[in-house]
Amino acid sequence: MFCRESLSSLQTLSVAKSLSSLFPKQSALINPISTGRRNNLPRPNLRRRCKVTASRSNIEQEGNIVKEPIQKIKVKGYITAQEEFLEGITWSRGLDDIADIRGRSLLVELISAKTDQRTTVEDYAQRVWAEAPDEKYECEFEMPEDFGPVGAIKVQNQYHRQLFLQGMELELPGGSVTFTCDSWVAPKSVDPTKRIFFSNQSYLPSETPEPLKKYRKEELETLQGKNREQVGEFTKFERIYDYDVYNDVGDPDNDPELARPVIGGLQHPYPRRCKTGRKPCETDPSSEQRYGGEFYVPRDEEFSTAKGTSFTGKAVLAALPSVFPQIESVLLDPQSPFPHFKAIQNLFEEGIQLPKDAGLLPLLPRIIKALGEAQDDILQFEAPVLINRDRFSWLRDDEFARQTLAGLNPYSIQLVEEWPLKSKLDPAVYGDPTSLITWEIVEKEVKGNMTVDEALKNKRLFVLDYHDLLLPYVNKVRELDNTNLYASRTLFFLSDDSTLRPVAIELTCPPNINKAQWKQVFTPGYDATSCWLWNLAKTHAISHDAGYHQLISHWLRTHCCTEPYIIAANRQLSAMHPIYRLLHPHFRYTMEINARARQSLVNGGGIIETCFWPGKYSLELSSAVYGKLWRFDKEGLPADLIGRGLAEEDETAEHGLRLRIPDYPFANDGLILWDALKEWVTDYVKHYYPDDGLITSDDELQGWWHEVRTIGHGDKKDEPWWPVLKTQDDLIGVVTTIAWVTSGHHAAVNFGQYGYGGYFPNRPTTTRRRMPTEDPTDEDLKEFYESPEKVLLKTYPSQKQATLVMVTLDLLSTHSPDEEYIGEQQEASWANDPVINAAFEKFKGKLQYLEGVIDERNVNVTLKNRAGAGVVKYELLKPLSEHGVTGMGVPYSISI
Repeated sequence: MFCRESLSSLQTLSVAKSLSSLFPKQSALINPISTGRRNNLPRPNLRRRCKVTASRSNIEQEGNIVKEPIQKIKVKGYITAQEEFLEGITWSRGLDDIADIRGRSLLVELISAKTDQRTTVEDYAQRVWAEAPDEKYECEFEMPEDFGPVGAIKVQNQYHRQLFLQGMELELPGGSVTFTCDSWVAPKSVDPTKRIFFSNQSYLPSETPEPLKKYRKEELETLQGKNREQVGEFTKFERIYDYDVYNDVGDPDNDPELARPVIGGLQHPYPRRCKTGRKPCETDPSSEQRYGGEFYVPRDEEFSTAKGTSFTGKAVLAALPSVFPQIESVLLDPQSPFPHFKAIQNLFEEGIQLPKDAGLLPLLPRIIKALGEAQDDILQFEAPVLINRDRFSWLRDDEFARQTLAGLNPYSIQLVEEWPLKSKLDPAVYGDPTSLITWEIVEKEVKGNMTVDEALKNKRLFVLDYHDLLLPYVNKVRELDNTNLYASRTLFFLSDDSTLRPVAIELTCPPNINKAQWKQVFTPGYDATSCWLWNLAKTHAISHDAGYHQLISHWLRTHCCTEPYIIAANRQLSAMHPIYRLLHPHFRYTMEINARARQSLVNGGGIIETCFWPGKYSLELSSAVYGKLWRFDKEGLPADLIGRGLAEEDETAEHGLRLRIPDYPFANDGLILWDALKEWVTDYVKHYYPDDGLITSDDELQGWWHEVRTIGHGDKKDEPWWPVLKTQDDLIGVVTTIAWVTSGHHAAVNFGQYGYGGYFPNRPTTTRRRMPTEDPTDEDLKEFYESPEKVLLKTYPSQKQATLVMVTLDLLSTHSPDEEYIGEQQEASWANDPVINAAFEKFKGKLQYLEGVIDERNVNVTLKNRAGAGVVKYELLKPLSEHGVTGMGVPYSISI
């Protein structure tokens, strides 16, 4: 069996031999694709001097007037590209090798930034060497001496396969000009138009050189779909950005049980997703068909070749649908609970045998152990850091409380500002709104340290409040198979050492046609029965937090809400716009990972619906939160902390905020990252917009933000809290917020998923049994009193649910080997400007400082929420990381 490079080499040599007589000059120039001999090929001399020549055709005589010959200079260009991995073995390879031999691989045209061109300056770029996946091309132009600076290039792909064009360097007499392309270029047989790429020089619309303005406008029109001729579904090679509602998560044509409401619009408000143009379902025209294949995203939103062939979110989500049925097939009874806690521990110590021919090793290399040629493989999970440090920490109340500040979901804890706790829902529908957590209960649990009035005044009471959010869904969810739901409130008391102490958990069911409202308060127990009831109540409360984390803190607030910013940016901001270039690293790969999530994570019958308590109401629930609670002006970290009562403005305090809980690891680390981001954005914005008038007069910028507000987040277009873009501070605030959400916010809620959720009793994703005290039968009470451990195990997710969640969290917590971490490397367009380059270096230094601060804090045992015996260090906001599941590392963008 030949490797891909060998096949390609044989094809090339064969074609070269047969055609060398036809094209002797060209074939002598080509060095066929070598197999691993890249270092033996001479590297193009990027400092080669340009030659000046006179054109023979430009000497003319008119009477006694003799025109001077137009001087021309020879200019070298060097292009780097990559081919798609599987393209190297396709039928088109031989035809493309002929193009190489003829020296006609890419047609490149130069565009002047000085004057409108009267003559075309172009050349065919010839491949000079290749080693998969990298390729190099060289071209030479005869450019008029008065051509002026080159502001753009046009490229036409002469191959029969697509290429990922990385960039071009053009050597001019005054120095080199670089073009960062990072774009897929379709073959001319698919798209004959020439692709436009601008130099790394950034321009505001009003400052754009006149000859480039028409190209700037034409490129935006192409991305908006105005130049599209065909109708219907968008194809893989297209680059069209448009909006649609979430009407493709259900699949009613395949199964009526998979019908789902349209998410987006007046009934279920939601951010918009990328339009695909697919046909409507036959059984429900308001929904879009989900037929086979990948969901469309604009071609440049897909992973590059280098990223696409390594461990990426795309590969992960593509693997999951084939992995799960095979794992489920080896479980003795997938819907049954684990029989004992030792069986859960065995997932890490012994594993589950899988058939050798399952083919899962390449898909799940970290958790599939190959024992030998003749034996089965083993699905054996890596022990999460939580139980590696302290196997029993998950049982303790102090760890339960600590994780609200330094765990997977630090976004829900909020200050109690009114007493008693009271629902805002209609009591005629949902029953008595007043909480049963009374003053007496609180004062008993705080052991006489202070009264409730004093605790409120001193801001010592905090709550995880999922009562009003969940209560409308309780009866609906209880009608589903294999799940249960309560509404919950969990109250905490802040101790002097900045740790939280759980005080009480209230679980509530609304009334229905068969019974009245039911609710009960549970407190940490001091006898066997109350201790077990408390642990069961805690399991329900934690599962609510786990579902809220996944659907709201993670999916909605980062993935979903970011997609409209990306669509609008590509439709309204030119690729040469400085704000586009500032935000582009924060947008890479997000639209593709969101599309894959719609295919296998949040879709009807997908992983979220199968394994988390909301079931088929998952996206509907996140829509309810979006409609009631989401607002852009609260998505920045300081505003979020203030909104939840976790901080107050204080000019004398570090970061201008005084935290209510001094040892709040997420907030303490996050505010350093926020300040670094804001300073970097401030330097950048003020460089390109030295006065406010440039902001208000920037049509592209204003068009972007208008489209975000009125279309991308159109269900909230009339809200009064939307920022406007009139001043430097307005723009700095908007851009910093988006940069934070895509980097720090996402990292804080994503890369700790396996560390905290991999041992599922610590964060069960659903609960399947009611509390023993809710309308118990004699049989229920007998089972609880005789075997409370079995009741707890039956409350947890089933073997199938737990195993699937563990696999998913392991994969989604993984950094790819080529992860792009914030501040690690700067964009070429930033390095092109000395002022921006200096600002970036300052930003990079702030992030290096953050690394050191986090390391110091994590060994300070006075900070009990992040250090101590068996305590998991809080490292989720450390900017850099090795690849794999590390529990640290902040990528620029949401790419997993």
